[in-house]
Amino acid sequence: MKFSVSSSALLSLLATTGKVISNKNTLPILDYFLMELSGSELKVTTSDLETTLVGSIAVESVESEGTIAAPAKLMLDSLKEFPEMPLTVDVNDQNWEIKINWKSGSLSIPGASAVSYPAVPQLSAEKKELKMDVDTLVAGINKTIFATADDELRPVMNGIFISLTPGALTFVGTDAHKLVKHESEMENAETASFILPKKPANLLKSVLLKEDDAIEVAFDSKNAQFKLKSHTLVCRLIEGNYPNYNAVIPENNPNKVLVDRIELLNGIKRVAVCSNPTTNLIRMDIAANKITLTAQDIDFSVSANETISCSYDGQEISIGFKSTFMVEILSNMETPTVMVELADSTRAGVFKPVYDEKQTSATLMLLMPMMINA
Repeated sequence: MKFSVSSSALLSLLATTGKVISNKNTLPILDYFLMELSGSELKVTTSDLETTLVGSIAVESVESEGTIAAPAKLMLDSLKEFPEMPLTVDVNDQNWEIKINWKSGSLSIPGASAVSYPAVPQLSAEKKELKMDVDTLVAGINKTIFATADDELRPVMNGIFISLTPGALTFVGTDAHKLVKHESEMENAETASFILPKKPANLLKSVLLKEDDAIEVAFDSKNAQFKLKSHTLVCRLIEGNYPNYNAVIPENNPNKVLVDRIELLNGIKRVAVCSNPTTNLIRMDIAANKITLTAQDIDFSVSANETISCSYDGQEISIGFKSTFMVEILSNMETPTVMVELADSTRAGVFKPVYDEKQTSATLMLLMPMMINA
């Protein structure tokens, strides 16, 4: 196998696909890139047995085709040191030595036979297929991934629940304390759902930034496949039944607060410094178009409070929230104003971004309250 390629194009391809490689691989071959040259296309595959990412680039001056497993760390460390320049990659099919030549020098890296590299999982004939808009997919992942859990006992909550209903596409993330539901309008006649694990969701997020065409998505009961312009991601889905998230979203919330998001976020950060480090509790007293934020740590005799103006429609209410969760929720909204809907001090608070124009998507974030000592 022998070909010429731009150093930056090869590094970009290896760096992107290399994100799949785990530090704790069970098979030594998974620490390698699977490199396949066919025609003028170089295909690079990486896998951790759960997630597989395949990327490809066009190369020049192909003298011979072939397949090899190349050590990931050595390849990346070497290529990082090159400026943009043409490289010639020459692989010896007998002893798997990889030789990289450039104008003023060469380096040699030991490769390995690719025979034992695991095959890319194939989807069953019962798979469902659809096309997703790039922006819709990126927004859905970005809005919900921070709310997913790291819970070994409830693995279904460790991923993003993606649900298709006629005319809508819904993304949900929850860890039982906070919940995010992001719904987009979408032309679709199917009804189906799957749970996308966190790692492939993060990988998709970084790869999708370079995409502009619609993404082809296919999934069956075990795996999902995302086809992009020059990458294909196949991942194992989380199996199990996702909790009924609609049941925990309170319907009638008579108390509604309109508040400046940045002002509330900064106020919480300032006051939270004096909260109890175990609970991070912040108390909100809302009345007469004012929110009073209070935090205290009795053990160290520290306390803080701040009053923020808001527009309030409802009864006087006192409610407690975990400040770290509040900061996460407010930081993951982009509108200047947010609407907070509350029923009473024991029911979840609903946070919604307030837009000036009509949107084709709707985001709802929910946060469970904490007990406050009256």
